[in-house]
Amino acid sequence: MRRFALIAALLAASGASAQEKVQSGPGAILRGLDKVSGQTVDVEMQNGQTGEIFGLDVALGDCRYPVDNPTGDAFAYLTVWEKGKSDELFDGWMIATSPALNALDHARYDVWVIRCITPSGD
Repeated sequence: MRRFALIAALLAASGASAQEKVQSGPGAILRGLDKVSGQTVDVEMQNGQTGEIFGLDVALGDCRYPVDNPTGDAFAYLTVWEKGKSDELFDGWMIATSPALNALDHARYDVWVIRCITPSGD
């Protein structure tokens, strides 16, 4: 129930209605930031994949986007933890256009969703 409320809040914040049809993409483009060095990196991940972004392990559960606007408000389910540790730093939905709405809280690194990968390759 809590996750449904979060998804509804994310859709409302993005200007989408709860009735808007969404589709799952096969993956997502994520961006990582090292706040100390200022370095950024874009990482392409497939749903179900775990990858490393700087000193963090990031698992992508799903990436969804509006059917009528594939380049629009993507939102992805991410789980993030520090490399070599088991405590989760973040576990939930993150929306591309409002990453601060449900953000990763880490002193050195930041990760956010850029967009979903669509079947047509957009």
